[in-house]
Amino acid sequence: MSTETPVAARSNDETETARKTFARIEARGLSRSFGSIVALRPFTHTFESGQIHALMGKNGSGKSTLLKILGGSIRADGGQLLLNDAACDFHHPADAFSVGIRMVHQELSLVPTLSVAENIFLGRLPVVRKGLRPGVDWKQLRSDAERMLAATGLDISPEDPVSKLPVGQQQMVEIVKAYATSPSVLLLDEPTSALSHREVDRLFALVRLLRSHGVTMLYITHRMNEIFDIADTCTVLRDGDHINSVPIAQTSPREVVRAMFGEHHVPARVQPRELPAGQPALSVKNLQRNGVFEDISFDLRRGEVLGISGMLGAGRTELLRSIFGADPLDSGTIEMDGKAVQAPSPARMKKLGLGYTPENRKEHGLVQMHSIHTNLCLAGLSRMSRRSFINQQMEAGPVRQQIADLAIKAPRPQLPVSSMSGGNQQKVVLGNWFNTNPRVMFFDEPSRGIDIQAKEQIFGIIREKALYGMSAIVVSSEPEELLEVCDRILIMHRGRFVAEVNPQTIALDDLYQIMMEGVQ
Repeated sequence: MSTETPVAARSNDETETARKTFARIEARGLSRSFGSIVALRPFTHTFESGQIHALMGKNGSGKSTLLKILGGSIRADGGQLLLNDAACDFHHPADAFSVGIRMVHQELSLVPTLSVAENIFLGRLPVVRKGLRPGVDWKQLRSDAERMLAATGLDISPEDPVSKLPVGQQQMVEIVKAYATSPSVLLLDEPTSALSHREVDRLFALVRLLRSHGVTMLYITHRMNEIFDIADTCTVLRDGDHINSVPIAQTSPREVVRAMFGEHHVPARVQPRELPAGQPALSVKNLQRNGVFEDISFDLRRGEVLGISGMLGAGRTELLRSIFGADPLDSGTIEMDGKAVQAPSPARMKKLGLGYTPENRKEHGLVQMHSIHTNLCLAGLSRMSRRSFINQQMEAGPVRQQIADLAIKAPRPQLPVSSMSGGNQQKVVLGNWFNTNPRVMFFDEPSRGIDIQAKEQIFGIIREKALYGMSAIVVSSEPEELLEVCDRILIMHRGRFVAEVNPQTIALDDLYQIMMEGVQ
């Protein structure tokens, strides 16, 4: 495959020709493994030009792996990729870019300190010669950016720094950036996860415009209603296998969910048990954070493991962070053991007996350069210090206890925590908070990035702690995990609780459908 002329360097006529030429994508037996983990088994399918093709599947199904192969981020282990019957072998995203393929990742790739205009045309800034030296044509840049923003209905100034924009508008800028390069193929990975309803409508207007121009789009989403609103076809993957591809008019939400999970997939269920009556360990009423979640009320009983389920962007993590005091609340009340909590902050909530293991353990749960020993003591320093001075002798007992109780594989506690596996790092995060003797724990995505054995161990630890009276809230993007560990599950959809379900009686596909559609 030729990569002689980047799209950014072509004339408008050349770009338009390239965009119209490369549109039909054919995959013949594409596969990819990461070590012993098979991410994508031989995938064969043709994505016709000028259509929006939805990719559906639970986490780990192979959707993002397929998009990354098409976008040049990773190479397939086997198989062949063709664009309009021409074989391609992408070694780098620049190779895919050169033939008109653009990918909008779930994680933003904007430069926060640069303006909206600079981000939209990053790497393609208009140049004007000033004397002997060329420089950026700022007037042309602003004009071009205003034109692109007007075409997408995004009402922001091209001179605004990206860092000052809400996350939803940053996501729109990311999509406008791809749109500005006149793509022939657009790969969208969860583009609406951080968007408001109004912003989703704008995005869909842009997507329909691109389709009318003949652009082929592959679209990953967990929001079932979106694919029936915007997509022409639906392709379902499950555990790396291509299950089916059908026109959207010939399927239904229930059929899509069944294809995603399989007819006979029955996850293990937690055994029912009697919970003690009396004052809730945690009670929240009418919590609201404007634009994020609203009208949130629930009681967490003593010894209960409560699950909060929902798709990415539903507001689960934001809710936990606000209750913990890490993010502000606009209204509502919080009670711990029947006593109102005024102006919650992480320090105050920790003092009241609330612990929180964040979803991103590497950045928010651990200090990677510090030792296992140190990381096991961070949250409980006040209990293990003397006169505000660190006392390693006082720390040694709690460190040994957590290593033993949680079966942490630590040859030497003084080794850096970065040297450990993901599962053992997660156990250190838990042990750090258990050293504060919490009465209530928040576990946000506790099994993310760990193997099956470590996941089972951590779920066992949560259940055991609950038997001894610790209350817990578990957030997970994997609904089958919540069925394994929770006594009760609340389902969150677009910032609101829409259902409460019993893990012993609800079917997995029914749970998943409520998560995606927001109705029971």
